[in-house]
Amino acid sequence: MSVRKLKPTTPGQRFKVVNGFDAITADKPEKRLLAPLKKSGGRNSQGKMTMRYRGGGHKRRYRVIDFKRNKQEVKAEVKSIQYDPNRSAFIALVEYTDGEKRYVIAQNGMQVGQHIISGQNVAPEIGNALPLSGIPLGTIICCIELRPGQGAVIARSAGTFAQLMAREGKYATIKLPSGETRMVLVNCLATIGAVSNSDHQLIVSGKAGRSRWLGRRPRTRPVAMNPVDHPMGGGEGRASGGHPRSRNGIPAKGYRTRSRTKDTNKYIIERRKK
Repeated sequence: MSVRKLKPTTPGQRFKVVNGFDAITADKPEKRLLAPLKKSGGRNSQGKMTMRYRGGGHKRRYRVIDFKRNKQEVKAEVKSIQYDPNRSAFIALVEYTDGEKRYVIAQNGMQVGQHIISGQNVAPEIGNALPLSGIPLGTIICCIELRPGQGAVIARSAGTFAQLMAREGKYATIKLPSGETRMVLVNCLATIGAVSNSDHQLIVSGKAGRSRWLGRRPRTRPVAMNPVDHPMGGGEGRASGGHPRSRNGIPAKGYRTRSRTKDTNKYIIERRKK
């Protein structure tokens, strides 16, 4: 994977850094795995704006991703690595030996023609999905379930990965991308390897128009607002706004908002870093 820095032939291209897409092998998606994707533009069922700074953007179709990897003990061949406009990671089109095709999240190092499989006693190789009970300690993993059969919910975005640290009884200890260490049931599935497109963090849009293409409208700085609009608004001249906080007064930048009475707190061994 690589990135390309464009020549400054226009002001918008002066600092622009784009993905090299050298890992992509197909430009047309599988039609049977597409679904319509409706946009709300930040409006609710009454047409009232309930979420600011949303709207516009290019029309997209959803790629139906297999997060559950529930086709057990059946080999699948990677047919192509594709771009997905709905997520930062690349996706892989795989075809099982019975002819069924599915999309899965692609891992770093996944190649066209490679065979992947999910199941209880499969080898811990890149792209294979298996329970945490069958993965060697210290292995880099991604696409992790929190509840058995739920489907992957942790470490799904570009370049992310977790590490299996320990196992004791019916729980495994995992170090998450955020730095948090927590316990997960050992019969939850995880995929071996780190998520593809790790250079995603190096991309620079170069101009405001790129954000509009993604459906993001211009965002007003809170310190530029009036006191009636935001707690950080108002003041004489260029006031800095005091303590950073949200529109409804909750402090930002280090203030912990997780409930102290949340039931799943008992599974967290070490909190994420500030």
